[in-house]
Amino acid sequence: MNDPMRDVYVVDAVRTPVGKYGGALSSVRPDDLAAHVVRALVGRSPDLDPARVDDVVMGNANGAGEENRDVARMAALLAGLPVTVPGVTVNRLCGSGLEAVIQAARAVAVGDASVVVAGGVESMSRAPWVLPKPERAFPAGHQQMFSTTLGWRMTNPLMPTEWTVALGEGAELVADRHGITREAQDAFALASHEKAARAWKDGAYDAEVVPYEGVDLTRDETVRDNTSMEALGRLKPAFRDGGTVTAGNSSPLNDGAAALLLCDEEGLRATGREPLARIGACAVTGIEPQFFGLGPAEAVRKALAKAGRGFGDLRTFELNEAFAAQALGCLAEWPDLDPAVVNPRGGAIAIGHPLGASGARLAGAVAHQLAAAGGSGTGLAALCIGVGQGLALVLER
Repeated sequence: MNDPMRDVYVVDAVRTPVGKYGGALSSVRPDDLAAHVVRALVGRSPDLDPARVDDVVMGNANGAGEENRDVARMAALLAGLPVTVPGVTVNRLCGSGLEAVIQAARAVAVGDASVVVAGGVESMSRAPWVLPKPERAFPAGHQQMFSTTLGWRMTNPLMPTEWTVALGEGAELVADRHGITREAQDAFALASHEKAARAWKDGAYDAEVVPYEGVDLTRDETVRDNTSMEALGRLKPAFRDGGTVTAGNSSPLNDGAAALLLCDEEGLRATGREPLARIGACAVTGIEPQFFGLGPAEAVRKALAKAGRGFGDLRTFELNEAFAAQALGCLAEWPDLDPAVVNPRGGAIAIGHPLGASGARLAGAVAHQLAAAGGSGTGLAALCIGVGQGLALVLER
């Protein structure tokens, strides 16, 4: 007879402050960022023998630069974990960090592991340019170089052109579909900054943020305390003439890392700690690539149904704000959701969106918020994903 599925606990979660593109963390290699959160996370459970970590699972969306060669394994080694601790890197683009948490939780649930570190990392500042290998040796003409920072590159010509639009144009399409105005997007962006600034001022992030040693950055670098509707309104459309999506109502380019400690009952006893939350249900869905921003809509519904929960059960909901238009489009598809529970401490428009790390940041934020609220409750983390996917995870306490 098969053993029953095990409960999976989030014992702890940490993240770096999120740095801006070319900012304070741009001098730090992504494998060092990943190692930092792994080291800090394990160090916060001194009763846990690091050799008991069964695996390190990290999300990363790029993989073309210094994070190549399996950044999870590199992070484990650089963090000083025993060489017996393996590591694996997963890629679901913007959802990579949450995918890492889900895969790690699945391994614990089925008994393949007892203690796992799961997270994600991205340095968009240090993402390299790449040059395709020529079809024949010694080409005489100029060769095209591609940036790996964000979006499509070296696109397969067999892909329909409507699928391969720029991410910002995809946000414009969502705004068109749901009639989302420029003013609504700017108001959403302003609220993100105001909530994040207030959370930092109130010390809400003190329990989870671990600054990188030697770098003068103690809070998220792209939070703007004094922005306004007037300032946001002066920005020009960034992706379409006469459009509504601007740099101000979009998430920026960022650097950062996040990690969670996941355990079963036996592993939890080894840490000697009380868990923040328990992993619940998850769901992943697909959608037309150009409407990627609406990817979470069905994923969230499916995850809640699996967990036997409804929108009214949610105490907190961390929805990644790739674009204000995208987030508002998703909210429009969840009429039963109270928007007051969404991103109570600010979202990616203010905090930033280091691609491979964002999903782990969201899951960790939900766990910390549930623990801070006390008692029992349900939380949810979800992201849209480029090329048309949505990913969602329910957490319980």
